[in-house]
Amino acid sequence: MSQMHANNGNPDNLDRDELERLLLEGVGDSSVESHPQNQRTISPQPGREVSTAGDFQGALGLYAEAAQDMATAGVELGLGRHFACADYCNQVAEKAAQAVSLLRFGHQSMYNHDLQALGALVGAPQEIQKEMAVLTPFHPETFYADTPPEEADEVISAEQASSYVQSARRVLRWARALVLTAQ
Repeated sequence: MSQMHANNGNPDNLDRDELERLLLEGVGDSSVESHPQNQRTISPQPGREVSTAGDFQGALGLYAEAAQDMATAGVELGLGRHFACADYCNQVAEKAAQAVSLLRFGHQSMYNHDLQALGALVGAPQEIQKEMAVLTPFHPETFYADTPPEEADEVISAEQASSYVQSARRVLRWARALVLTAQ
């Protein structure tokens, strides 16, 4: 019997492990043990745990949005809509970092569309901050300041867009290691 049915069909009764499984595997049957929601740790590396009293549910929700945007970026790339792909990659990085902010601080961090600065603010490693910096120019306000919308897809090649997808995936994997392993 699925966890959803075991909880009388009420999604509010789902525990952290079941939410993680649904994000990673989709809907299906699984037996899951319950863990206390108020005692969590972030384990960015084995043996290096950081206690958190942040917003785990909010972090998980925002991480799920980032994962959905990652899928959309791939679709946009496949359709040849290269700016839309890059824009979604920018959103992936922002939402992933903000999910970590929710987890660590209990709130989203204020920033001015500089993803590298946001990464530093939430404690991302230097290599992740560099990936985020690559994606910073693709916030629409910034991009359209120098590029007319009708030329947006012509300015970014398929190869460039593909590299932005890879950068966004690395940022998402970093956030995943924190958000989905918080206990």
